[in-house]
Amino acid sequence: MKKDEAISLVKPHLKTERFEHTLRVAETAVNLAKLYNEPVDKVELAAIFHDYAKYFSLEYMKQIIKEGQLPQDLLDHHHELWHGPVASVIIDREFGISDTGIHSAIHYHTTGKADMSKMDMIIFTADYIEPGRSFPGVEEVRNIAEADLYRATWMALRNTIQFLVSKHVPVYPDTFYAYNDLTKRLNGGI
Repeated sequence: MKKDEAISLVKPHLKTERFEHTLRVAETAVNLAKLYNEPVDKVELAAIFHDYAKYFSLEYMKQIIKEGQLPQDLLDHHHELWHGPVASVIIDREFGISDTGIHSAIHYHTTGKADMSKMDMIIFTADYIEPGRSFPGVEEVRNIAEADLYRATWMALRNTIQFLVSKHVPVYPDTFYAYNDLTKRLNGGI
């Protein structure tokens, strides 16, 4: 699927601000893909569809999760985590996008996971650092992303965990697994 077609499919499902965010994530992801020698077309497609299900009804997303292809423990966590996994299922059903790398990058763009691929890290990090984002720590992650994708992803995970803990809300287990895995990778093992 070409970029323009993907954009035309996603745009009607997003609010204006979220659509503009999506375009910035796609641009950021393409830049990172070029920098880290990942397939630009696949990375761009994952970025365009990463928030596709963001405004789907909670009941519909719950139904998709309950169908069994997705981890059932998602239902025990905040619904803000649902749209990535749900979108990863729906893009295959609706548009025939069956690439497992694209599915994974979309699925885990909010939580991360252990053993993230470079594409997973690119979409996760691009979503975190796109130019419209402004919060403590983002500029440092932006700067590191240009030199070390692994460290930038690790920093984004660390910051996310610290933020959630400060708000006294549960952290999805995959986020801890991603953080722990990257900590080990960056430190050369245990």
